[in-house]
This record gives sequence, structure tokens and C-alpha cells, in this order.
Amino acid sequence: MAKDFTVRLPDEVAADAEALARAEGKSLNETVKTALIEAVERRRGDPEFKKTLARIIEQDRELLERLAR
Repeated sequence: MAKDFTVRLPDEVAADAEALARAEGKSLNETVKTALIEAVERRRGDPEFKKTLARIIEQDRELLERLAR
């Protein structure tokens, strides 16, 4: 299932994305989607990011357990 949402970009970033899409012969939507997928994959492989996620998960677990009492 796909989800639509709006992203506001600075003019320069939007122009760069449009130029990249044209250069690659892709739609702007496909170009932005690919960039986001690649960014997520990079983060998933980053040990520091994983440590941050583990900390946030633990904090959320503590909060949820407190609310469930």
C-alpha cells in the first residue's frame, strides 16, 4: 500500500531534485522515493544510529509500561 504525503523543500533542493530526475529520465516522485529508500538503508547500516534507536526504544518501553499500570 502506498501513502501520499507532502514534502516542503527549499527552492534549491527542489530544483536539484528536478534536475536529477530529468537527467536520470525518471519522474520527480521516483527520484525522491529512491533517495529516501537509500537514506533509510544507509541509516540501518550505521552503528551509531542503531545505538540511538535502541536507547529510544528503551525509553518508549519504560513510558508504555508506566502508562499500562
